[in-house]
Amino acid sequence: MSVISLKDVSKNFGKTKALKGVKLELQKGEILGFIGPNGAGKTTTIRIILGILKGAGDSKVFGLDPWKDAIEIHKNLSYVPGDVNLWPNLTGGEVIDLFLKLKKQKNSNYKEELIEKFDFDPRKKCRTYSKGNRQKVALISALAADVDLYIFDEPTSGLDPLMESIFQEEVHRIKREGKSILLSSHILSEVEKLCGSISIIKDGTIIESGPLAELRHLTMSKIKVRTRKPLSDFESNHAVHDFHINEGLTEFSVDGKNLGEIISLISKYDILTLETQPPTLEELFMSHYERTIQ
Repeated sequence: MSVISLKDVSKNFGKTKALKGVKLELQKGEILGFIGPNGAGKTTTIRIILGILKGAGDSKVFGLDPWKDAIEIHKNLSYVPGDVNLWPNLTGGEVIDLFLKLKKQKNSNYKEELIEKFDFDPRKKCRTYSKGNRQKVALISALAADVDLYIFDEPTSGLDPLMESIFQEEVHRIKREGKSILLSSHILSEVEKLCGSISIIKDGTIIESGPLAELRHLTMSKIKVRTRKPLSDFESNHAVHDFHINEGLTEFSVDGKNLGEIISLISKYDILTLETQPPTLEELFMSHYERTIQ
């Protein structure tokens, strides 16, 4: 079942085409990474999902229209933006309680546990908080709520590495509970750790989408190998790139679709050691990004 379903969604701001036929699907129990360069259309897409903006095309959240049914949808949705603004004269604890009451949530026990995990002081006025502490207010409010959909837009902005790891632990927890998560982040290593599927957006268009494991096969893997017999004739193989040998260690890249064939060929040269490294999400992202600007 699709928790979020966008089909041929477009959005114009005057003469500027912010989104052009966006298609996005988030399934129940899935973590979807939503990535792209600044100005690509990530935030506009999320605002349409939240019902803040109205786009042309077919938009559904829980099978409902986010523009017409925003109030009903938000009862079962938690959202964390990358730039959090709070009421300056309320304490952090009062804001967290307010957000939970708006969703009719009473999970106070887990709220207290999250406050401890994130090393957060809820007694201070919001006007005294740093960016990182304002982010903690939003994260604790969202994660303490028992909902079916979590949308995170640059959620760890302003957090230190320790707090980032706490956030990642919490994402794994809600994933185990069968919840659905849309994660938009420029920290590709974070997306890579957490997401099973990704969608890449550029200039308002989804240029690639699918399970991360499958998308990795569409680009190159790196191979490091030592063999008893020299591999010098491998350099002419059409599937091999960036070939070089240094002190008996042969290194090269190979197209994902040819990986099995190349490994089979290498085995005939008496393998001593073999290491394969799939492309990182950053390499995958850059390969698609560069492809669209050539």
